[in-house]
Amino acid sequence: MLLPIFLYGNRVLRKIAKDIDKDYEELPQLIENMWETMYRSDGIGLAAPQVGKSIRLFLIDGNDLAEDFPELKDFKRVFINARIIERDGEKVTEAEGCLSLPGIREDVTRYDRIKIAYQDENFNSYEEVFEGFASRIVQHEYDHIEGKLFIDYLSPLRKRLIKSRLTAITQGKTEVDYKVRAPR
Repeated sequence: MLLPIFLYGNRVLRKIAKDIDKDYEELPQLIENMWETMYRSDGIGLAAPQVGKSIRLFLIDGNDLAEDFPELKDFKRVFINARIIERDGEKVTEAEGCLSLPGIREDVTRYDRIKIAYQDENFNSYEEVFEGFASRIVQHEYDHIEGKLFIDYLSPLRKRLIKSRLTAITQGKTEVDYKVRAPR
């Protein structure tokens, strides 16, 4: 089932999400719905707060970008109760976008290597290191469960320059070809 993507201005996007356990109600269905929603929205990642759930869950499928970023080949994962343990390596600046901020792409600087602990959809525990673009995608989705958005990394000047576009999103004045929920 397609879920609406919560747009910028919805409070759930600014909350620090809560851990869950295997007894979280209808978790397999939620994950299945999130995959379907992400694919239909042409996303490569989706976090539970983006579909209105303030829980520590996000998923990523980077396979579509594997030609340009080899580290994304076969990179399809569900992350539950994730915690970034370490960020290091070079700082790299790349353009990012977000399904919750349609039409906005801005340069964001992030570390190119992270170590993260998480559980998969079966609650098996992992501790992994991701580098390159995989690291960037994980950090972007991780930020969602920490109540952050990529625009939080922008300079005050850049934020002022995109203010009218952000205001339009909060007012539901955006055209996308996926189901959305504007702030109330």
